Amino acid sequence: MVKVLRSFVRGPLERFAAGFAEELLLQGYAQSSADQHVCFVAHLDRWMLGEGVGVDGLTAPVLRRYLEQRRTAGYRQYLSMKALAPLLIYLTPMGVLPVAEPVLLGPIEELLASYRQYLLVERGLTEGTVRGYVDKMRPFVATRVHGDVLDLGGITAADVTGYIRAVCPGRAPGTAKLIVCALRSLLRWLHLTGQLPTPLDTAVPAVAGWRLSNLPKGLEPAQLDRLLASCDRCTSTGRRVYAVMLLLSRLGLRAGEVARLGLDDIDWRRGVITVIGKGNRGERLPLPDDVGEAITAYLQDGRPAAAEGRCVFVRVHAPMRELTTGGITMIVFDGARRAGLGKIHAHRLRHTAATVMLRSGSSLPEIGQVLRHRSLLSTAIYAKVDRDALSVLARA
Repeated sequence: MVKVLRSFVRGPLERFAAGFAEELLLQGYAQSSADQHVCFVAHLDRWMLGEGVGVDGLTAPVLRRYLEQRRTAGYRQYLSMKALAPLLIYLTPMGVLPVAEPVLLGPIEELLASYRQYLLVERGLTEGTVRGYVDKMRPFVATRVHGDVLDLGGITAADVTGYIRAVCPGRAPGTAKLIVCALRSLLRWLHLTGQLPTPLDTAVPAVAGWRLSNLPKGLEPAQLDRLLASCDRCTSTGRRVYAVMLLLSRLGLRAGEVARLGLDDIDWRRGVITVIGKGNRGERLPLPDDVGEAITAYLQDGRPAAAEGRCVFVRVHAPMRELTTGGITMIVFDGARRAGLGKIHAHRLRHTAATVMLRSGSSLPEIGQVLRHRSLLSTAIYAKVDRDALSVLARA
């Protein structure tokens, strides 16, 4: 039996408890949080001892059975598989956990797994984009299952148009366009791999939509000042929030680009940063003084010493891993709420950056270069907010 923090462990997990507690502290967990996790592990250890379960028997069904009994016993915390994640992550590299049995995929998932690999490797799409394509195509592939057979060679142009006419009405234009784009991609891949004898990607009908029909909604200068003023730069969290806000509103970065920004992407000597954008394309942008100073302030007195990896922005609470795209979005949500601006998405700050550059006299090609647009047509929408230039065209 060994005492770890304030808990006694004397069963199958005894030899791992001390190292697990040490790992939690290294990851930035507070002493009290680490103590709670170890207490939870000690409870699991006692259950394993009573049930005669060894570490090599911690399969998913066994762990679910343990959690169900824990809930039945009246416990209110640590009741899901997510609660077991820190322990399982710690034990996995040691090779003491049972080897997971291979999952037998059905014909639909086998096909989508191959398609997913093609998008990742051959097309170089990001994980998020690939997930969207695969999820949108799963219902279409399901329509080709007849019994236990996946009939892909029998797809006709009528099947393609009929499917689009059935699923797209009533959906938002952006969602409908994603379905159409994903279906074209899937049909091209099926023909490329010989599973579809006839190329049918041209049979996919287009979605009615008009480019440049919307007006980009950037923040007014006073609103942006309020948003930035809501960041308490006296705290480490506030310094992180302020640096994120400046990257979004001054350089027009996307939320995912800020989340992926690494320490090695900043060239302090030359004053430039490398941004990994859509399609994993890396492009360099100048680093303004105020943005660089905000990042420096966060790195020097804000980024935890226990942070994992080389990402610039990490979580405040343990485990202190890199922020996700959703984490960046929530930073903007919370800041807008504090500033009394309502609900604001991170992409609106990208529009704000473009609007500010336009009002400062930058040309549309220059704005497109900063925003890293592939086509000038994507930047042309910002001409609609240049009221001074449009006023000479207005009728009396």
